[in-house]
Amino acid sequence: MYDLPPVLDVRADEPLRVITLNRPDALNAVDDDLHTALAHLWPRLSEDPDARVAVLTGAGKAFSAGGDFAYLAELSRDSRLRAKTIAHGRDIVLGMTRCRVPVIAAVNGPAVGLGCSLVALSDLVYMSDTAYLKDPHVQVGLVAADGGPLTWPLHTSLLLAKEYALTGAKIPASRAREMGLANHIVPDPLSEALAAAKRILELPRQAVESTKRLLNLHLERAVLATLDYATTAEDVSFQHPDFLATIERLTKRG
Repeated sequence: MYDLPPVLDVRADEPLRVITLNRPDALNAVDDDLHTALAHLWPRLSEDPDARVAVLTGAGKAFSAGGDFAYLAELSRDSRLRAKTIAHGRDIVLGMTRCRVPVIAAVNGPAVGLGCSLVALSDLVYMSDTAYLKDPHVQVGLVAADGGPLTWPLHTSLLLAKEYALTGAKIPASRAREMGLANHIVPDPLSEALAAAKRILELPRQAVESTKRLLNLHLERAVLATLDYATTAEDVSFQHPDFLATIERLTKRG
């Protein structure tokens, strides 16, 4: 659906759209194909006249394991790919922020890196009790241009956002809920997210969509205040010796 590659599966169930990150053998790690598909998804979802709510989840054991190491290594070498990726990162953030359709995240396993960002940009979050959030950008020598630090200060305290952004520590599901990064911890996040989507479908459409837009205006203003600096700083960090040394070590280990 939406003419996207199979790494991002979008299925229609009447006005409901179920979106699945679909690289289960790689724990849904983000490569160029998946990153590009995510950039193209959100405007197409908004322009879909029949779509009224979406559920976002991951195939297999993970929501997303973050950036594919081989892809990250290629980004350090290929300036054109890096420019495209940074532009697409901006598109993902603004696309989700401006998306007309409410997005419910069903976090079935680890949500790392961009996976963590997708959760932070969603409108409701259901997490498995064994899932966790983690933004390791700084740990690998990158600035989190499309990461948790961009939006976490609106969800939680600035001090907590700094702690987890600067250290890259895991945020277990229970802690995520305490911090305001998740709504509910449940045994089956997909089933609960689908049930929540169906409840939203029973509500007046214009009121739902306009209320989401009203609330996300706060998010959009915060994002626009930081996004240009963040993307420029991330571009620099992709070429910094600290990142190059880290990604070389990770790709050899992998």
